[in-house]
Amino acid sequence: MITKQQKKYYIGVLLAVFGAVFFAGKAVIVKYCFIHYKVDTIGLLALRMLFSAPLYLIVLWLEPKKNLTNSPTTLQKKDWFYVILAGTMGYYLASFFDFWGLQYVTAGIERLVLFVYPTIVVLLGAIVFRKKITRNQYIALFITYLGVFLAFFPEIFLTHKVQKNLFLGSFLVFLSAFTYAVYLVVCGKVIPKFGTIRFTCYAMLVSTVLILTHHSIVNTQSLGGYESNIYLFAILMAVVCTVIPSFMITEAIKRIGSSNTSIIGSIGPITTIVLAVCFLDETFDIWQILGTITVVCGVLLISLSKK
Repeated sequence: MITKQQKKYYIGVLLAVFGAVFFAGKAVIVKYCFIHYKVDTIGLLALRMLFSAPLYLIVLWLEPKKNLTNSPTTLQKKDWFYVILAGTMGYYLASFFDFWGLQYVTAGIERLVLFVYPTIVVLLGAIVFRKKITRNQYIALFITYLGVFLAFFPEIFLTHKVQKNLFLGSFLVFLSAFTYAVYLVVCGKVIPKFGTIRFTCYAMLVSTVLILTHHSIVNTQSLGGYESNIYLFAILMAVVCTVIPSFMITEAIKRIGSSNTSIIGSIGPITTIVLAVCFLDETFDIWQILGTITVVCGVLLISLSKK
């Protein structure tokens, strides 16, 4: 007979699995839109945020006041500054660089490069907070970046023609990983004061304002001027690949802990590769497969070293 505690754990595992899978689908949808429709980075990103923001507002409104760790009157200005910083780094810049990078690289390469963000969190902790890097973490860092090197090895050394803009796209995705890592570091400082759900909603709404402002400044095309299918994909991306998995992961962390959730999240790159092969006709050679497996092993070691 399954105990109440075991049931709670198993539900947490399922939430972590589906959350990781749903998040992984975002790159495939974005790449599909870039290939088949006329849409630019900031336009697609603005539509995603436009459709997801109302859902976060509803969640924020429904969230019981009793779940507030601090009332708005007791929160300091610096706490709100960190919320704005988190929204800027995590959902605005990280998403923008990610979408931009996907214009130049495959969905599989995007997920591989993006997945190094836990190693950046470790490095930021060492640089900013003087946290000592353990022996296992050094090994994990080496393994992770060895995996990235393996994935790019044939492009650098074995072929005479490098994929156009491969390194530009990879650099943009790496910037996305870096800004997302900064977001995670900021989260650790203020989530206890706001609560996970409220913090996520506030940060998402901040990023929505920034992205829509960005779009209004640089994009001459109205958000109402795209093909009808673009809106369907934007809604799918907003609901299935943004809102639902964000709360799935939040609940999973509550049930099974952040380390276990991170470990289960390692299925993300594999999921993206499978989806990219099925829906984008992307191909992956042995080097990219080896690189992906190596990166996943490195990130797993990072996650295990936190336990």
